[in-house]
Amino acid sequence: MAIAIGIDNVSRHFGPLRAVDGVSLDIKAGEFFTLLGSSGCGKSTLLKLIGGFDAPSAGRITFDGKDMAGIPANRRPVNTVFQGLGLFPHMTVAQNVGYGLRLRGLRGKVLDDKVAEALELVQLAGFGPRDVNLLSGGQRQRVALARALVMEPGILLLDEPLTGLDEGLRQQMRDEFGRLHKRTGATFILVTHNQDEALSLSDRIAVMHAGRIEQVDQPQRFFDQPANAFVARFVGIEALLRPETVERHGDEGIATIAGQKLPVKLATTAQSGSTVIAVRSDRLVVGDGAAPLPGATLTVVESVFRGLHRDVKLAFADGQTIVVAIPADRDIPAVGAAMKVGMKPGAAIEISSSGMPEAG
Repeated sequence: MAIAIGIDNVSRHFGPLRAVDGVSLDIKAGEFFTLLGSSGCGKSTLLKLIGGFDAPSAGRITFDGKDMAGIPANRRPVNTVFQGLGLFPHMTVAQNVGYGLRLRGLRGKVLDDKVAEALELVQLAGFGPRDVNLLSGGQRQRVALARALVMEPGILLLDEPLTGLDEGLRQQMRDEFGRLHKRTGATFILVTHNQDEALSLSDRIAVMHAGRIEQVDQPQRFFDQPANAFVARFVGIEALLRPETVERHGDEGIATIAGQKLPVKLATTAQSGSTVIAVRSDRLVVGDGAAPLPGATLTVVESVFRGLHRDVKLAFADGQTIVVAIPADRDIPAVGAAMKVGMKPGAAIEISSSGMPEAG
């Protein structure tokens, strides 16, 4: 049965280092939730606290409202798939998968049936007698998943499980995680630094930085309304422009950048004087389609061939730049030429400047 997780003002300190710093979260039962962030942001430490492999310095963690303080990992309804997998090299596939069940005292046909069912769930039916050392990387991943799922956990923790796999296997295993989540109904928590994994699998995502949570949201919301400059850059919105002024008219506004006026979607929480304008490149239009749209006339400063498209860097008069992807078979104006850029609704968003690098 899926389990809801409550994280209430949890911190974990290692001397002066605050690996997790006052985090509060509510993860719904049956949710696929991802902790996303770069190395050292605290996501794996938080996962260990949930799993009972470590204890918080402050705050509390609850499962379905029950405080987990003092309850060790082996007594929590949690199973974990680690980055290193942790398979026993001297055991067969079936012995690896059934290890936890044997510790619970299961033997004979009951054990064999549960192992066979778990292997079928991860599409490894008939692999029980095989040597784990002779399996491919993707097959070893599936064995580790089967070993976790056979315990029927209410919570499954996935700690960077796809690191080290080639892109084809990563995609295959992403699909596997999504399928297994629907089949089992358990609460899945994935730790990753890979945005593609997080965006394709998650019901909700928490972006972490320096031990804190910057934003918790559904995947699409990170693009429609990033919480701040750090989140915008992390999800790939690189064009962050400092406006001269922002005129406000309800939920919409007009930002002036180097004398040119751009329509912007206004932030709901950002404070006046501490905002930047995030520009989504996927909502920019150049060429014939740009003319009817509001936008700006910019100067071409660079064009880089990317295969199917070119990245064209365009500059405002004050030197701030954006990059537009243009199909490779289209003519690109020469460096120094003017180019009109049209903006679809929602192309420019006012956000908090928190996490914005210093101008320099």
